[in-house]
Amino acid sequence: MSAILVIAEHRRGVLRPVTLELVTAALAVREELRARVEIAIIGGGADALTPALSLEGVDELLLVPTPIDAFQPECHAAAGEALIAARRPRLVLIPHSVDGISYAPAIAATGGHGYASDVSALRCEGADIVATRSAYREKARVELDFPGRQTVVITVRPGSFLPATRAGGGMPVTTLAVPGVPLNSEHCGFIEPEPEADVDVSAAEFLVAVGRGIGEQAMTGEVAQLAGRMGATLACSRPIVDAGWLPKSRQIGQSGRTATNCRLYLALGISGAVQHLAGMKHVETVIAVNRDPDAAIFSVARFGLVADVAELVAELRALFP
Repeated sequence: MSAILVIAEHRRGVLRPVTLELVTAALAVREELRARVEIAIIGGGADALTPALSLEGVDELLLVPTPIDAFQPECHAAAGEALIAARRPRLVLIPHSVDGISYAPAIAATGGHGYASDVSALRCEGADIVATRSAYREKARVELDFPGRQTVVITVRPGSFLPATRAGGGMPVTTLAVPGVPLNSEHCGFIEPEPEADVDVSAAEFLVAVGRGIGEQAMTGEVAQLAGRMGATLACSRPIVDAGWLPKSRQIGQSGRTATNCRLYLALGISGAVQHLAGMKHVETVIAVNRDPDAAIFSVARFGLVADVAELVAELRALFP
């Protein structure tokens, strides 16, 4: 039986949430590939991370000690190459993150494997892997296959899959050694970033999102006040960010955040471009308000209202004083 190898991402003893999303991606294609799911923890602190990775559907945990505990691209690249040589996986899943993209291409190039980056969806056609990613500045989606490649290395865009949450039972834990790696760089320490003044829209359960259909910048302030009164978090589509009306951290969409925890999404003046819809694909209930009855947003909305956003906001503000 072949294997799907998930490389866990962690920092300073804390597992990064994207790792659990990779497990979901692996489980989605394991039947078609007839593969085991294995998770590799590269570097130090593996004992503390093991309980969080004991998930239903995971067959084995692989511990790969490295000369230094902190992330180092050369160590991860060497560990990845050693893992592929030892386990011969059909598919390797790595987060598309600042860490992942610093070593995933090297693994693929060194081994002559298939490679795709920033992938948002996976499927199989028989035994062949097909990856979906964006192109032309997020204006199109392309599908990639990998003819003749026995191993495929893929970096997965965070937020593309829901995180795996169902705990599993005990599973084998194997430790693999990595050959000596000459380090060309030195980890000196961490510099803490400035704390973000904004909120994390990807974690919000109730979002009120605005698009170019709100008409003018002053409306963002009015909707922000309304969202606060309703107990919601303000979000937006890309045109609002491009216009400088709201910061990038508020953007939902392929080039922004994914609403992974949202149960209710009130879309005000959002047309429903495919890039924006990709960021709200996990939302349970969508309520759309737009003046255009043919707006694409209505195709994904449970409830829709053809109306002027400014008039609706005024009515809602009266209901939520």
